Amino acid sequence: MKPQSPVLVIGAGIGGMACAIALAARGIPVEIVERSDRAGGKMRETRTCGTALDAGPTVFTMRWVFDEMFAEADSALDDAVILQPLAILARHAWSRMERLDLHADVRTTADAIGIFSGAEESRRFRAFCDEAAAIYRTLERPFLSSSRPGPVTLAGRIGFHRIGKLLGIRPFETLWSRLAAHFNDPRLRQLFGRYATYCGSSPFSAPATLMLIAHVEQDGVWLVQGGMQRLAEAMEGLARRMGVVFHFDREVREILLERGRVSGIRLADGERPAARAVVVNADAAAIADGLFGAEVSRAVTFVPPDRRSLSAITWGLAAETKGFPLLRHNVFFPRDYAAEFDALRTGLPADPTIYVCAQDRGGIDASDHRGTERLMMLMNAPANGDGPAMTDREIAECEKRLFDRLNRCGLEIGTPSEPAVVTTPADFHRLFPGTGGTLYGQATHGWRASFRRPGSATAIPGLYLTGGSTHPGPGVPMAALSGWLAALRLAADLFSTRRFHPAAISGGISTA
Repeated sequence: MKPQSPVLVIGAGIGGMACAIALAARGIPVEIVERSDRAGGKMRETRTCGTALDAGPTVFTMRWVFDEMFAEADSALDDAVILQPLAILARHAWSRMERLDLHADVRTTADAIGIFSGAEESRRFRAFCDEAAAIYRTLERPFLSSSRPGPVTLAGRIGFHRIGKLLGIRPFETLWSRLAAHFNDPRLRQLFGRYATYCGSSPFSAPATLMLIAHVEQDGVWLVQGGMQRLAEAMEGLARRMGVVFHFDREVREILLERGRVSGIRLADGERPAARAVVVNADAAAIADGLFGAEVSRAVTFVPPDRRSLSAITWGLAAETKGFPLLRHNVFFPRDYAAEFDALRTGLPADPTIYVCAQDRGGIDASDHRGTERLMMLMNAPANGDGPAMTDREIAECEKRLFDRLNRCGLEIGTPSEPAVVTTPADFHRLFPGTGGTLYGQATHGWRASFRRPGSATAIPGLYLTGGSTHPGPGVPMAALSGWLAALRLAADLFSTRRFHPAAISGGISTA
């Protein structure tokens, strides 16, 4: 390996590009090798009726992460994408007569809950928000924005003398049990329990720490004009301007070692580019599965299938709708939430929760909307995509369950202009090998789960990890944070023989 060899990043997802941008900002040559024909990773699009629609993440939060990323590269996020803050975060329904909106303004949401569930539940909601904010503030710097800690390290960062703060993150309670302490109305427990599915987990097993997601959303949810893919394109453009080189349609078959240290990669066509270091922006399970070679498979711990997070079945289509005033983000709940997650352990629920992203709507009520619109509909599924694929009959049955739930809440969807684009766990496994179709890495079940996620560095010198399966976790901003943390650790290692001052993002990114 020659000193002038670049750092090679495998995968042009959000974590990989964030890492490349941070390294380039420190004067380190970087090249990204991507097996598909475009950047974005799980932030991807499908096409229906000649137009594109988001087929991956649809929610944009924690914009400070991207503001700081662009600012360090002497650019501005607002110059790269057009963002619109949402006034109504999401609309939720249980039946034709039961609807509740979550608003960006906490007081407005409290008033809506008062009408929906009564004054006492409105008061309880305010207490819930206070606790969610406290958990977020406690963990923002020592956990979310810093290198992966162990339990003792985290306690030290928070402060051993601040035992109340440490216990206040509620690691030993489940999210569902804590919500039961906050709300008497089971519908509100469902609504806020759904935050566990943001990291592919069950509210009945995930720690109450995930209440912090409520605060993240209240701090701001934005629409990206033109779809989430525009954010990936903006990051690609920024990286290119900083000198990052992209290689699309190039598949990596092996990460090469020399004397126990990373020396380069082997591509599918046999080419062997040298590298100062390699950053893998893929699910860590792909490494453990040997997809990058047997020599590096020991770099991460194998995750058994029963510890995988959820997968999904999605439908992308264009059709006319009526009967329900859709917003951009809509959730349709069944009555028995526990039965849904019991079923997801081994199969598909009979009455699932359905998420509908109406991509031609904004964050205001548009009950007078007319004409064909783009819809992405999702139901949770187990991550068994490396097993037998779903049959057409099974997919049709899932579609019937989906439309049954929507119809019970008053939403009618007309015949699509073209057949829906359906993506199953097997399809996600094909798109993201080694995962079984899981979309979020390991499930966040139990207090130890967050400490099991791999950090930036591995046991193999010169090999680093980034992406939603690594610390600090899944989601668009978390993946970006993981990329930044990987870059800081890699740069510190490269320059460890001389004086080095790693930069930090004012929002909290720092090295331990």
